This record gives sequence, structure tokens and C-alpha cells, in this order.
Amino acid sequence: MGLFDNAVPGGNITKPLMIALGALLVGKMLSGRSEEAAAPQAPAPTPTPAGTDASADGGLLGGLGGLLDKLRDAGHGNVADSWVGTGQNQPINPGDLGSALGPAVIREIAQRTGMNEQELLQQLSTALPGIVDKLTPNGQIPQHHQVASAFNS
Repeated sequence: MGLFDNAVPGGNITKPLMIALGALLVGKMLSGRSEEAAAPQAPAPTPTPAGTDASADGGLLGGLGGLLDKLRDAGHGNVADSWVGTGQNQPINPGDLGSALGPAVIREIAQRTGMNEQELLQQLSTALPGIVDKLTPNGQIPQHHQVASAFNS
């Protein structure tokens, strides 16, 4: 049983959703885990799509902190803060999440997972509140290596 059991409604995180979460939160960490996971990822020298703010191993948006910053910048700070805090997690609608992440990030993750963009946003909007909540049990954003180790368990 992993850290993310019961983090999403139904307690079921599919492999494509784990790839999507890994792309957002820990970057290329998932490459090499299996041919299926590694195949859609581009080699390191590939230029970053415009507007994705990718870091070498911090996810497409610079890890969990970058994801939360994108949500705050898009006017969803109260929602993002509810996921980190110890109270009730507020939902985010798929369209709002897509606007906050930006089309280049959504397109990149959809390509990595093989999911269409609408399904990706639907699943991410359902999963992210619980995942971020599980990654921040004390209301603190963990270090990158702590987030990465959560995906390795």
C-alpha cells in the first residue's frame, strides 16, 4: 500500500495519472521505470515548450511549490492553500486547473500519458487535492527529494 492510497476518490490511481502527477511534481523521475512510462518522454536536450517553466528534475512547473504558485497566480490561491493546510480540501474545476497550468503544460502531460487533454484535466482535478494534501501532512511543502521518494514507494 502506497502513500497515495485513498488520496483520490475510489482510492485508485491509474498508471497514466501517476505519470501525469510525476510530470507535474517530480519531472523525469518516472523515466526508466518501464518502457511504457519512458517512451513518451523526450530526451533531456529537447527545448522546453514555451511557458512551462520546466526544471531539470522539479517537474514541468518546478515541483509542488511551482504547481501551487501557478494556481495562486491564476487566482486559485485559496483552493491551493486548502490542499496544503490541515482543513477541508476545496475542489478545483478542470477548466480552472487547465487555465492555471497553461496549454503547453497540459499538452506535454497529455503526450506523456497518452490521455486526451479533457480526460487528463478531469482526472488531475479530482486527484490533485488529495495528493497535495497527502504530500503536505503538516501544512508544510516538502523538499523536492521528499516528493520524489513518495512517488518511488
